[in-house]
Amino acid sequence: MEEQKRQKSLGYKVREKVTPPPNYNVVIHNDDYTTMDFVVLLLETVFRKSKSEALALMLKVHHEGKGIAGTYSYDIAQTKAQQGINLARNSGFPLELTVEPEE
Repeated sequence: MEEQKRQKSLGYKVREKVTPPPNYNVVIHNDDYTTMDFVVLLLETVFRKSKSEALALMLKVHHEGKGIAGTYSYDIAQTKAQQGINLARNSGFPLELTVEPEE
């Protein structure tokens, strides 16, 4: 610490290490009511997936029960999850999206 003060007094710039913020996964969960076509549409519009990426992820969710729609900073992940939930509710589907820390 004293060394940093001395360097500052001599006109040196002291760079502190900055750790990047943690990332969060937006997880889409399977249910028995939301149509596969709607899930593909949601992945294309909210998460900007291509048609082939959206189809592959929708099938993963269908067979495994859940899948990661995207990985973002916390605020963006929360926003994307809420956009997906709002789109699902407005379309009459109970689809669930959650935000989980990236492992």
